[in-house]
Amino acid sequence: MKKLVLLTSGIALCAGMASANEELMGLIDDPNQWAIQTGDYKNQRYSKLDQITKENVGDLQVAWTMSTGVLRGHEGSPLVIGDTMYLHTPFPNIVYALDLNEDGRIKWKYEPKQDPDVIPVMCCDTVNRGVAYADGKIFLHQADTTVVALNAETGEVEWSVVNGDPSKGETNTATVMPVKDKIIVGISGGEFGVRGHVTAYNIADGSQAWRAYSMGPDEDILIDPENTTHLGTPVGENSGTNTWEGDQWMIGGGTTWGWYSYDPEENLIYYGSGNPSTWNPAQRPGDNRWSMTVMARDADTGIAKWFYQMTPHDEWDYDGVNEMILTEQEWEGEQRKLLTHFDRNGLGYTMDRVTGELLVAEKFDPVVNWTTGVDMDPESDTYGRPEVVAQYSTEQNGEDVNSTGICPAALGTKDQQPAAYSPQTELFYVPTNHVCMDYEPFRVSYTAGQPYVGATLAMYPAPDSHGGMGNFIAWDNIAGEIKWSIPEQFSVWSGALATAGDIVFYGTLEGYLKAVDAQTGDELYRFKTPSGIIGNVMTYTHDDKQYVGILSGVGGWAGIGLAAGLTNPNDGLGAVGGYAALSDYTALGGQLTVFAVPD
Repeated sequence: MKKLVLLTSGIALCAGMASANEELMGLIDDPNQWAIQTGDYKNQRYSKLDQITKENVGDLQVAWTMSTGVLRGHEGSPLVIGDTMYLHTPFPNIVYALDLNEDGRIKWKYEPKQDPDVIPVMCCDTVNRGVAYADGKIFLHQADTTVVALNAETGEVEWSVVNGDPSKGETNTATVMPVKDKIIVGISGGEFGVRGHVTAYNIADGSQAWRAYSMGPDEDILIDPENTTHLGTPVGENSGTNTWEGDQWMIGGGTTWGWYSYDPEENLIYYGSGNPSTWNPAQRPGDNRWSMTVMARDADTGIAKWFYQMTPHDEWDYDGVNEMILTEQEWEGEQRKLLTHFDRNGLGYTMDRVTGELLVAEKFDPVVNWTTGVDMDPESDTYGRPEVVAQYSTEQNGEDVNSTGICPAALGTKDQQPAAYSPQTELFYVPTNHVCMDYEPFRVSYTAGQPYVGATLAMYPAPDSHGGMGNFIAWDNIAGEIKWSIPEQFSVWSGALATAGDIVFYGTLEGYLKAVDAQTGDELYRFKTPSGIIGNVMTYTHDDKQYVGILSGVGGWAGIGLAAGLTNPNDGLGAVGGYAALSDYTALGGQLTVFAVPD
């Protein structure tokens, strides 16, 4: 640990000499741009633009469109920096720069040459969640884990670095987050026994600043055993290995393919780690730390300040990678810096983001049944742990036993599709899955680069409900309760957008862009785009006019059957059968649609 402290002290000194990226901070604060995939560092996906209101949103019309030239699932959103829009695609991860002054004329196009052998190694479609901008560069993390810095004006490659090895199952689907003089980069591959990590690369030249693994020795996961805490208690030495059997942590999962947020005042980045490998819990006894964990780390050094493991010894593939949304709100009469997280496991968490204190943990879909709830008593030996219902414990039921009726399914009450928050209403707007599953674990052996799953799944709509597979909800993170809910036929796999016009936008798997009243959830507008929407809604202005943009292109985990042409109901880790009816409503596509209210 002494060596680690000396090393990271040096890193911190170098980082301290580098000025913060003031240009990017200014762009993020300007509502006329869309300068970062998450809308802002807080992950709120809230826009101060208010030209489009509840009174005129019903007049929205298509302003212009563009085909991306690629099929399969289109996640993420465009960026707008000044008069240029930057657009990305799924594999092969083409990037376009479009001139907004000339009806979207293509200024430049970058098309990486990637080995198509990476496609079958990607878990749940060939999606990518978008590019990032900083310091005059566009950053793309390709499917093959190559991180590329492109000149924002010309598209020329300024540097590139390889972040992983697809032959071992390491791939990428996520965006990156620029912070100060670094970009923060994750890794995918939990279904291949990849050991997850987060890496900081220097924006100037792509050199590695630090790397923090999700599990392993203290020096690998960048912790100080005495000062890194879990629910207020120091984690102690060897916390990343002592809840694993032998050296299983080396193929332990905990990948980091979700979203990142950042608090500049605390200089902390926040993110979540994914499922432990394998999906058969009997093969990996123990809590499997630090999979399924909310992590807060120093942006300069990577040293962890605090952890919170939401689902110890996961038995259902409830990855913890969903976004951490940062707010400043009143809690019991005191203004607190809060973090709100809607986990795959069906629980909505509210935490103090400075200390890691757990404040709220409540179900954000009433059908969640694998747990009765979280022990919230700080004096209890099981403080912060969920109480597992034996009937839905896939380990207690045993290998080669089909546990039925588990809610939610493995894709969670919410997957990576990001929620939005409105400071006007102090509500969170959450796209959700209303899906349950049968889960049968079986013994599996590890071979590098081969699937390391060990379970067969079947998915279906939650029983005794509205018959659909999704809801779009408004959530009160202080009370821990749903304020209103809109039932949807399929899971809502699109990222939401809240605006100062008191409107919330989201997309549906059938292909509808919808606008609803932020206060009541009443539908104000809908338009069916050419393909199912799994992208995230964004907004910007050009020539003083507000526009709303969305990528269409069905796919992702929910749409993997359509995207990859799969028909076996158990394929796609159970999603093909669950979403078989989706093909009656939409087909493959790849299109950007931009909307505006006519003059």
